[in-house]
Amino acid sequence: MSIRLNPYLIFNGNAGEAIYFYEKALGGQIMGIMSFGDMPSVSDHPVPEEARDLVMHALLKVGDSELMFSDAFPGMPYQQGSAVEIAVVLDDEAQARKIFDALSEGGEVVMPLQKTDWSPLYGMVKDKYGVSFQVNVAGEQ
Repeated sequence: MSIRLNPYLIFNGNAGEAIYFYEKALGGQIMGIMSFGDMPSVSDHPVPEEARDLVMHALLKVGDSELMFSDAFPGMPYQQGSAVEIAVVLDDEAQARKIFDALSEGGEVVMPLQKTDWSPLYGMVKDKYGVSFQVNVAGEQ
């Protein structure tokens, strides 16, 4: 089993600006930036126009570490400086379910575990201590 924990930094519309700042400040390399508008349309949940250019996910490699970035989706609560999530990246779906269930106990499921365009199994949970986690089974690269 393989497991990685990555800091996931959440911004309020300026994640694109922030990733370039951290790239320069930390001597990192941007591995990719995807906007909410880059995602395929889903008729049940269309991306609002004001979200299309916001960063849905970006990855900055710094040495042997990775920082992940996203903008808060419009309408989601945001408090500057405290919006850090932990991305739990696994290679085993059973282990991902076990960790997700454990973190959910006494907490709040924000997004149930489900297949996404980037992962065979992905979900979000806020644990009973208020810490937000994204549980993600690594998809094929």
